[in-house]
Amino acid sequence: MELKRQYIVNEDNQKVAVQLDIATFEKIENVLENYALVQLMNEDESEAMTVEDAKKYYASLDKA
Repeated sequence: MELKRQYIVNEDNQKVAVQLDIATFEKIENVLENYALVQLMNEDESEAMTVEDAKKYYASLDKA
């Protein structure tokens, strides 16, 4: 992924911030969200439902 960035500098010409175009920002945001989701999924130690249990649970939900 190519990062199109522009630096914002202070009066001493020191970099103080970075400006990204929205498309690049959205790509980075998406990558971070997906990474966080994978980490949460890997940490989850709960037992998975069987297909039958999942069907029973789904059937019990209020279909409003």
